[in-house]
Amino acid sequence: MFPKLSPRFSLLGSLIACLGFAAASSTNFAADAGVSGASESEMESYLEVIDQTEVKIEMVAIPGGTYLMGSAESEHDRQEDERPQHEVSVAPFWMGKHEITWNAYEVWGDELDILGRKIMGKRPTEHDAEADAVTRPTEPYTDMSFGMGKGSHPAISMTQHAARTYCRWLSAKTGRYYRLPTEAEWEYACRAGTKTAYSFGDDPKELDTYAWFKSNSDESYQKVGLKKPNPWGLYDMHGNVAEWVLDQYVPNFYSNSTSSPLRAPLAIPTELYPRVVRGGGWDDEPAMLRSAAREGASENWKEQDPQIPQSIWYHTDAQGVGFRIVRPLVEPSPEEKSAKWEKTLPEQKDL
Repeated sequence: MFPKLSPRFSLLGSLIACLGFAAASSTNFAADAGVSGASESEMESYLEVIDQTEVKIEMVAIPGGTYLMGSAESEHDRQEDERPQHEVSVAPFWMGKHEITWNAYEVWGDELDILGRKIMGKRPTEHDAEADAVTRPTEPYTDMSFGMGKGSHPAISMTQHAARTYCRWLSAKTGRYYRLPTEAEWEYACRAGTKTAYSFGDDPKELDTYAWFKSNSDESYQKVGLKKPNPWGLYDMHGNVAEWVLDQYVPNFYSNSTSSPLRAPLAIPTELYPRVVRGGGWDDEPAMLRSAAREGASENWKEQDPQIPQSIWYHTDAQGVGFRIVRPLVEPSPEEKSAKWEKTLPEQKDL
């Protein structure tokens, strides 16, 4: 059943939680993101601290490389849209160690950074002013966690547009370029050098150690980072929540490959539906958690949105969908961003 409507968390309560949050980590992370201009060999994992809060986003250094994208012919539960396996070349980047949590997401959505700045009597910096100009979502008509928990739980129920806009805000706020991963980058990071159905092997019976999914989630997502990570130190790449990537969902995209290896492939969106999420969620069966599994968003993800017109920010029926962010080692030029990495149609505007 669709959860009963509940009042939105108060701004003050969210701010208190935000200001008091400090991410725990067993990885050695740099104290700041002072790695601009680094070569691939100099890349370090780091903490991105959002000003006016104690929210920290842990970013893991991912080396560039070439891999086989898609599923092998012998893989159990292989789907037609995962064929054929093909070589893809990926440039180095940093990726969020965890899915973006409510703590990090609500700084943007509820303007907690602006409120914190006012409470502390601080003047906005140049980055603050640029971030303040980025569009923020309209107020949701209900608690978009649907009572499953906020804080260090993954943020959910947003559209791809909302996830993209969050990345634009975070880029402005920090002065470092963040975006969603492409399908190719996501699968490369998920596999972490492996060629098996999952990053830990082929046996779905081992999923309980690495993932939250239908049989062990107790019908809810869980706090990030509670299961074992993949070989590159990324948590919840399988399960918990499926994750938005930049791509339009094109079922035969792989079969249209014209070169080998493909370099930084991206199906630039031209339609609202379907667009791609990866990794499977807390309400999915093991087959959807495979490294190669692909899923396209549907208009049904807004089915129970009572607003007219329906929101460009929220998917009321995508309670198993969130996202994580990446930062490329080499920031693209404004022209490259406009032509590829940030290009998406149709334009989304609040009415």
